[in-house]
Amino acid sequence: MGGVILRIWSVVFAVSFMCGTGWYCCVAEQGTATFYTPPYVPSSCYGNDPGQFPAGNLFAAASDAIWDNRAACGRQYRISCTSATNQGVPMPCKSGSIVVKIVDYCPSGCRGTFDLSADAFADIADPDAGKVNIDYE
Repeated sequence: MGGVILRIWSVVFAVSFMCGTGWYCCVAEQGTATFYTPPYVPSSCYGNDPGQFPAGNLFAAASDAIWDNRAACGRQYRISCTSATNQGVPMPCKSGSIVVKIVDYCPSGCRGTFDLSADAFADIADPDAGKVNIDYE
């Protein structure tokens, strides 16, 4: 019995540690994603630095919901499309998920929790949808 309790506490500690250090937590948040198109510079986080963009152009601008006064810069989020937000494209989602890096700020009036690069959005959903519901962590 003691061994089982020890293993349970080990798992709880490991998950708590990972969530507190930038690893992906096990509980997803819900939000929405839109996309924006070039030019992507200057960005609010890194200005004109060409090294700010990760491989595959998987990056995003953060809305006020996650911006946290620039603290979001450089954070990475795992994002997956969950459903449509309109009737125009009833099944826009692609399977799987992507990991994006926050490089910019999506100003007030932003239509989504994340404003993804066009490439990032196309990896998870049909761009014709324009906006989709997502899970992110």
